[in-house]
Amino acid sequence: MKDLSIYCMSTNNENLEIIKSLNYIPVGLRNNNFSNEWLRDNTGDNITNKNPYYGEYTFYYWYWKNLLKYKKINEWVGFCSYREYWGNNSKINSTKLSDLVLQKIHPEWEEYETIIGKPISVGVEKLKFMKVIKYGKMAIIKNPKALFSKEGRTIRWQFDMFHGVGNLDKAIDLLPGDVREDFRNFTRKETSFARGNMFITKSSKIMNEYFEFIFQWLNKCENHFGFNLKGYGQIRMYTFLAERFLSYWFKKYTKYLEWPVIFYDINKL
Repeated sequence: MKDLSIYCMSTNNENLEIIKSLNYIPVGLRNNNFSNEWLRDNTGDNITNKNPYYGEYTFYYWYWKNLLKYKKINEWVGFCSYREYWGNNSKINSTKLSDLVLQKIHPEWEEYETIIGKPISVGVEKLKFMKVIKYGKMAIIKNPKALFSKEGRTIRWQFDMFHGVGNLDKAIDLLPGDVREDFRNFTRKETSFARGNMFITKSSKIMNEYFEFIFQWLNKCENHFGFNLKGYGQIRMYTFLAERFLSYWFKKYTKYLEWPVIFYDINKL
């Protein structure tokens, strides 16, 4: 994997052999027990204590503060998780993960600055009635037509449905003026976003600018929402805010290419 480094994050040790078999760099999140074969996000300048709320962004912060300065000029660096891997974008008749996962720089990347995951639509799946009752009553009241059709199922609607009505708009209010309304319009018009908080780039400048911006915003969001959050949909709200913003930022400020993502869960095989 010359000049390509992919950091693969996990919250437990059991995914080590799979990650190593792909020649990805295993990253252990949180203060869990990991062997010394893992790179950790709890050394140096770190925010690992925020992992339950920040997800993969605790490692992004660690990479930004501790490792970005050592990145080689022409090195493509990317990130994924133990359940979401970069695909190789080739038609291969195989079920082996190693045959399906990206292993080297692809020729299609030559004209691009960044690679982001192919988008997932917020309106693809049928709404489950119990989820609507549990999480999304207010979102449906605000936009009842979305209950019966995909029309109106925007990023904003989906966030209201599962992560608290109005929370996305409150977070957007904390963005600087030159981005605030542009991103707000993005969330009210777009019906899909790049999955998994994943990206690849060879530009240290782009990576630094993104990390600097996103962590300034998330810090403002912390001051507003705090950490007394309940339920998966709100406890990980900072992760979900960043995931929606990643799609907007990389599309707005970089020359990007959307790339396949493969979902693979060892616990569901």
